[in-house]
Amino acid sequence: MHRTETLDVGVVLEGETWLLLDDGSETRVGVGDAVVQRGTNHAWANRSDKPVRMVFVLIDGEITDDLRSATGPLEFFDQALE
Repeated sequence: MHRTETLDVGVVLEGETWLLLDDGSETRVGVGDAVVQRGTNHAWANRSDKPVRMVFVLIDGEITDDLRSATGPLEFFDQALE
């Protein structure tokens, strides 16, 4: 799982993948589906034997002190960022 200080918009161009959230929810997204991540802790899982092609637009954002105190440190893969 990872989380970044950006607003991420992703669209599946080819294949299918699963969006995993830290609350345990899993959502299948396929061709033409769009997802928006607003600094949430998430991961992607390709559960097929076919490639997945997505396009992402990342818009710079900021996690406020109030949000950071509620969600904990910002993590990027295996590193906690200040």
